[in-house]
Amino acid sequence: MKKVTVVGAGIIGLSVAYYLYKEGAQVTIIDRDPAGDKTSFGNAGSIAVMEVNPAAVPGVFWKVPGWMLDPLGPLSVRPSYALKLLPWLYRFYKAGKQKESLRIHRALSALNLRVYDDLLPMLEEARLTDKLHRNGALIVYESDAGFEADKPTWEMRKKAGVEMQYLSANEARTLEPALGERVRHAVFASQAAYVSDPKVIVDELRQWLTQQGVKVIQGEVQNLHVADHGVQQIKLTDGRVFSTDDVVIAAGVWSKSLAHLLGEKSCVESERGYNTTIQQSGITLSREVIFAERKFVVTPLSCGLRIGGAAEFGGIENKPNYKRSAVLTKLAKMYLPTLKNTEGIAWAGHRPSTPDSLPVISRSGLHQHVFYAFGHGHLGLTQSATTGRLIADLVFEKNANFDLSPYSISRFS
Repeated sequence: MKKVTVVGAGIIGLSVAYYLYKEGAQVTIIDRDPAGDKTSFGNAGSIAVMEVNPAAVPGVFWKVPGWMLDPLGPLSVRPSYALKLLPWLYRFYKAGKQKESLRIHRALSALNLRVYDDLLPMLEEARLTDKLHRNGALIVYESDAGFEADKPTWEMRKKAGVEMQYLSANEARTLEPALGERVRHAVFASQAAYVSDPKVIVDELRQWLTQQGVKVIQGEVQNLHVADHGVQQIKLTDGRVFSTDDVVIAAGVWSKSLAHLLGEKSCVESERGYNTTIQQSGITLSREVIFAERKFVVTPLSCGLRIGGAAEFGGIENKPNYKRSAVLTKLAKMYLPTLKNTEGIAWAGHRPSTPDSLPVISRSGLHQHVFYAFGHGHLGLTQSATTGRLIADLVFEKNANFDLSPYSISRFS
């Protein structure tokens, strides 16, 4: 029986473990805190299959300074980290070129349009299907200019197979009466979905895997000793050593340092996300609502109304600035006037973001028995099961009839 060790117990690592287990592998998961707080816990719960365009669409790079200067803007960069971010920003700029943006769009479409084929079997077997709500998402606009500017993007999505419908402001408020008069236009994306609580999904999937015999070990990887033939060894910081046939690195933004240990470059940065979850909001929503121009989202989770967004680049060492979470509640009040409470539980987490918006789903370019699954940015939950399926196909050398070259780690070398 093939032994495979997955480094990382977030939603990507667990999904990889699930599909490896289904292929008959003996799976071990290593994480420094398997049940602890993760980016996978604090996301908006979105299954955002309509997000098939990169963040770096043509022209967006030049909007970044304005966003950073706006106290209610969607993006900030810690001054002390600005110079370190330059290589990432340069690649982001190049990803926004017309030809490159189109290539990335096609690669994202290929992943997202098979999401439910891979996600539904996993949720069903782990008895989590009732946690998935497939009632679409509402994307709203406050200005005619913003709506018109996004129309070409929506038409690209439509051509890629995304089902969408333009709505008037009144039609949007009929769907979601809590929306105020600030909304002028909307788009309904019927294929989108959300989960009741992403923490519940992660916790119950991990528990289900352990019940099937998947080992979950608490520990932090210090070093990896790999060979083209024979057994691979993983050394933890406490001195323990584990042997395995194959290694999958699925540790989010920390995958960068693990890849570096193996002599492999990756261009991934922490795009720290913030949110506030309000338990007594006084707001009733039937689905996720995305505020396109302000770049934030509101989701009616079982644990409360989650208001999320706010990207911040500052590395993984700086402490969170929870003022960003407070800004989100101010924005929500502008669009949801009956929001009676803006106090809630603030959260921040490290989204692993690549400059081209494409995840790394790849065999190592240097080591035959090492595989990578990280860098999903805002789409970790959305693309988790598909990533797991594709990595399992790579490990077991199956012909998946799917071009993985756009997601290769070698694109950063």
